Amino acid sequence: MQRNFVHTKRFIQVRRKNLSRTETEKRTNFLQRLEKDIIIFDGGMGTSIYTKGIYINRCFDHLNLTDSDMILEIHREYIEAGAEAIETNTFGANRIQLGEFNLADKVYEINYEGAKIAREAGGEHIFVAGAIGPLGIKIEPWGEMSVEEAREIFREQVEALYKGGVDCFILETFSDLNEIHQAILAVKEVCSLPIIAQMTIDRDGSSLYGTPPEVYTKRLDEWGADVIGLNCSVGPASMLDTIEKMMKLTSKKLSAQPNAGMPRNVKGRNFYLCSPEYMGKYAKYFIQRGVRIVGGCCGTTPEMIQAIANAVRAYSPTRPRAQVLSPSQSMMDSVEVKPVPQEDKSNFARKISQKEFVTSVELNPPKGFGLERTLKRAKLLKEGGVDAINIPDGPRATARMSPMAMAVRIEQEVGMETVLHYCCRDRNLLGMQSDLLGAAALGLRNILVITGDPPKLGDYPNA
Repeated sequence: MQRNFVHTKRFIQVRRKNLSRTETEKRTNFLQRLEKDIIIFDGGMGTSIYTKGIYINRCFDHLNLTDSDMILEIHREYIEAGAEAIETNTFGANRIQLGEFNLADKVYEINYEGAKIAREAGGEHIFVAGAIGPLGIKIEPWGEMSVEEAREIFREQVEALYKGGVDCFILETFSDLNEIHQAILAVKEVCSLPIIAQMTIDRDGSSLYGTPPEVYTKRLDEWGADVIGLNCSVGPASMLDTIEKMMKLTSKKLSAQPNAGMPRNVKGRNFYLCSPEYMGKYAKYFIQRGVRIVGGCCGTTPEMIQAIANAVRAYSPTRPRAQVLSPSQSMMDSVEVKPVPQEDKSNFARKISQKEFVTSVELNPPKGFGLERTLKRAKLLKEGGVDAINIPDGPRATARMSPMAMAVRIEQEVGMETVLHYCCRDRNLLGMQSDLLGAAALGLRNILVITGDPPKLGDYPNA
């Protein structure tokens, strides 16, 4: 009998050792990835569920049991968009929140299945983060619930998610420092998996309880969060301002998962009017400030995560950067290129530099390919003493001939200088460099560089 007892005890010790090693590997893999690269998280689970026809009076977490195929589909949509980490559909799956739907006895099942569904979607190459949100009730000193009871409720979630196979925990959308502290302690009591601790803030950067970033950043650092960050409540611009403060207060890695801007209520429904391009632009700003986890929260969609992923590819620390050579390293260090004096650039530029009075008249490019009428008008203007023809770029948001082609024809056939308007809004840097080289080769010397307006109207309002 004693032998059997010893054998059983040894078996338990070996099993715990194996479990610990797996846990250690998960922690190491996640943290090592953060050291060398940026991790793209998914977007709003609730937003995706709502767009699939599930109304907000339903328990979204319960869908892990009643419609797991939908949750699996949402995870896969975000992965296809470029997410490298997905959150379990368990944000409100605690005893208190589930109790409002008479589901308090389903805590373990909902969380465990939430982890399993996410793992099925992501396989072994996508990180699965166990999502835990606030309890939905105030704890002491603000409410009657004790911190011990709060920690125990969080622990129920943690244990189920841990057994479901998550790689890390993301504690998100917390306003109360006391509450997120209990969530951190609950995770640490169960395992050593990485903890991402995220507060939600107001526009001034303070939590909704009035705690400033100088306080919550240091507290989360002291309490052992592996990643400290922000999510929800505000859009990218407001969040960026606070991230800039936080980066000076901690050496821990930072995370940012903003809403898709601020919601606008239309007939009782909240709409997020932020575009994917806007989210992608701010993803670059976050990365430039040292953020290592970038994703989205309320209102964000797979399209926005795709825009974020595209932005991240250009800034990934693991990708080789272009090396900036010093003049001594450059193969052209013996060639000194001096700026061309303004008066030598063109006759029109000479007159301006000598403060002569000049006139120019704007002629729009034609909507077709015929230039005969335009050339006749240009000749009349030349005879009338006009110095140059201004050629706008995409006037009235209508499809027209290339301004550059029109400029070449006027200069060659009329013998009159042109001022080529050049709109930068819808061009990338490579395209602009190519156009400028082409203009120089064609002899076009006068270019008016403008930002340009979004073509909200006209032939192609979504161009």
